[in-house]
Amino acid sequence: MNKTAKVHSIETMGLVDGPGIRYVVFFQGCPMRCIYCHNPDTWEAGCKKAREVTVDYLIEDALKYQSYYKASKGGVTASGGEPLLQKAFLVEYFKTLKESGIHTAIETSGFTAIDATTKEVLKYTDLVILDIKASEVLHKQVTGQPIDRVLEFAKYVRDKKIPMWIRFVLVPGINDNKEEFARMGEIVRQFDNVTKFDVVPFHQLGSHKWDALGAPYTLKNTKAATVKQAEIARKEILRGHPNPPPVSTTTAE
Repeated sequence: MNKTAKVHSIETMGLVDGPGIRYVVFFQGCPMRCIYCHNPDTWEAGCKKAREVTVDYLIEDALKYQSYYKASKGGVTASGGEPLLQKAFLVEYFKTLKESGIHTAIETSGFTAIDATTKEVLKYTDLVILDIKASEVLHKQVTGQPIDRVLEFAKYVRDKKIPMWIRFVLVPGINDNKEEFARMGEIVRQFDNVTKFDVVPFHQLGSHKWDALGAPYTLKNTKAATVKQAEIARKEILRGHPNPPPVSTTTAE
C-alpha cells in the first residue's frame, strides 16, 4: 500500500466521534467555511503543517489499540476537515480496516459528488455521521456552500441503508428560531436510517484559531449556547417525527 493522505491530527482514544472508543483521523482540507468552525486550521488542503501519512501507517497504528475498540464496540472514524476530499485514500484505508474486522465511520459534511469513488468508500463504511449545518434557507450563509450536494449524499446513504447520525450545531442569533427548527425537522424526517440525532451547542473554544490565522471571525460576540437550549431545539426539530431517533453520546462540537 502506498497511497498517502494529508492529516491534521490523530486521536487514539476518541469518545465523541462514533460508538465506543475510537481511533479518529482528522483529515486536512475542507470545501466549506462554516462561520462557527472550531478548527479553521483544517481548511487548507495544502497546509504545510499537515502530516503526510500512508495507509500502512494508519493501519499499523490503529491495530495497536484494537483490543480497546473491540471491547467497547468502537472502531475507526475518518473526520476532518472533510475526509471525503481524500476519498481515494479512504477506499483503501476502510477496505483494509474491514478486512481486520474493525468498525468504520465517516464524519462528514456530505459535500461531495456521488461518483464511483464515493460509492466505493461507502461500501466499506458502517456508519455515516452527517453534519447538516443548516436548512436550505441558511446553508450558504452558514457554510459558504449550497445544500444540494449534502442532501443528495444523505439520500444515497439512506438508499444504501447505511446507519446515519445527524448533527446540527445550534448558534444563538443564527439558527435558534422556530422557523429554522421546522425546516430542519422536515429534513430529518426524510431519513429513516437516522439512528441518532444531536443538537450540539455552539461554543467559543476555537475562536483563538481564527485570530492565529488572521481570518475574520463574525461570531466573536456571540454567546455560547447552553445544553438546555440545545435540548429545547432538539425537541422542536423532532416535533411530530413519527419515530424520533435518540440523542447520541456526543456532546462536543
